[in-house]
Amino acid sequence: MAGLDIVVIALVVLVILILFAGIKTVPQGYQYTVERFGRYTRTLEPGLNLIVPFIDRIGAKMNVMEQVLDIPTQEVITRDNASVSADAVAFYQVLNPAQAAYQVAHLEHAIINLTMTNIRSVMGSMDLDELLSNRDRINDQLLRVVDEAAHPWGVKITRVEIKDIAPPKDLVDAMARQMKAEREKRAQVLEAEGSRNAQILRAEGAKQSAILEAEGLREAAFRDAEARERLAEAEAKATRMVSEAIASGDVQAINYFVAQKYTEAMAAIGKAPNSKIVLMPMEASSLVGSLGGIGAIAKEVFGDGSAPAETGRARRSTPASGGGASASFRNPFDTPPQQGS
Repeated sequence: MAGLDIVVIALVVLVILILFAGIKTVPQGYQYTVERFGRYTRTLEPGLNLIVPFIDRIGAKMNVMEQVLDIPTQEVITRDNASVSADAVAFYQVLNPAQAAYQVAHLEHAIINLTMTNIRSVMGSMDLDELLSNRDRINDQLLRVVDEAAHPWGVKITRVEIKDIAPPKDLVDAMARQMKAEREKRAQVLEAEGSRNAQILRAEGAKQSAILEAEGLREAAFRDAEARERLAEAEAKATRMVSEAIASGDVQAINYFVAQKYTEAMAAIGKAPNSKIVLMPMEASSLVGSLGGIGAIAKEVFGDGSAPAETGRARRSTPASGGGASASFRNPFDTPPQQGS
């Protein structure tokens, strides 16, 4: 009985060992390859899996999560013979664990060298200016080329990014001088354009000002001519009215007209800038006497058709000296006689 118990215990232990050998737990994000007598048979998914103990074994434990590789810095010579230093990062993901395990040895090392080779090829086909200003284009070309080359390995290259492009120091200094010269040129061009636009605006303003001034002068001339025309019409009308009044026998009208013109002439002489002293008779009696004589002459010349010519001669012979003119007319300029003289 003791020997039988030992055998049963040994069988139980053996079964437990076989079960432990056949049960495999795969963590999330990984996939294991199974080899039977050294030959790949299948791939274990994450979770609890069973294999045949002592016949099957785990071959490669592949990480199927997206991973990143740091691409070392390397020297690249551009198409215009400029030497620059460039480094990058590559992101990849294993899609087929069997291909990644059995199609290539040292997968990460292979991806790094493949990326470095293609960086030299892509960047070497560009000029320096194009290289520094077209990183997106470089990244797209690298991604397409490296992903196509790594496809047989069961790997998907998701991204390739250039981290830094470092030209030599003397080349950086030359680029800084070039940029400064370009900006100064741009500033001068903008300043010249601003000056030109300002001159154009000033010319436009002067043009509009000249047009408005000309229009103002034309309007002023038109109004001045209209005023002179109105004044001439008024003068003509006044002269006609005076002539009609004289023709009808109203001598007072010509007296007023002549006195007005006489007074205006005197005022003009007095206001002249080159006149200093004016000497002429200013007695009211002489002025009224002159006006009376002028009126009598006009009466005799024009006549009113109702008074005989002798009346005109009698009035012409009336003396104009002394206190005033004849009794037939009295001008407001006459000086009233003094009482008791």
